[in-house]
Amino acid sequence: MHQINELKNSKGEIDSEGIKKIIPYQEPFLFIDKVISLSSNRIVAIKDLKGSEDFFKGHFVEFPIMPGALTVEGMGQAATLLARSSIPNHYEKDVLAHKLKEVKFMAPIIPPAQVRFEIELIAQDEKGAILKGKSFVKEELVAEALLMLTIVSKAEFRAKYAR
Repeated sequence: MHQINELKNSKGEIDSEGIKKIIPYQEPFLFIDKVISLSSNRIVAIKDLKGSEDFFKGHFVEFPIMPGALTVEGMGQAATLLARSSIPNHYEKDVLAHKLKEVKFMAPIIPPAQVRFEIELIAQDEKGAILKGKSFVKEELVAEALLMLTIVSKAEFRAKYAR
């Protein structure tokens, strides 16, 4: 399995193929195209929205708007990647949304747009993490949330909920 720092290019970025090796998401539910920077307590990631994505066809017909839940999902995926970056055996874990607080939407995201997710780690231990997420289009703050994640054994979690 890959350690996260091994997936960075010479600029310190991680592309979508690298991201898919870290978090358990793929298209069409991958809401991060590239990680711009990643440190022990901060991540900056982007999602390029073309306007042709399926969810735009039915969310505000004839006036496409990025669904707020998917904006929060993008922040959550970036937060998951940041939390995983400090877990040595991250591939043996599942990182799950536990609680969202203080979710705010300041402006709609209208495609085409590049959404920038900036996530700051507030606290983390072996059981979970607390992070502050912000979403920007250009320099405009469009959404923010406090994200609480739970870190669990992948094998135990999947065995418990397998069908």
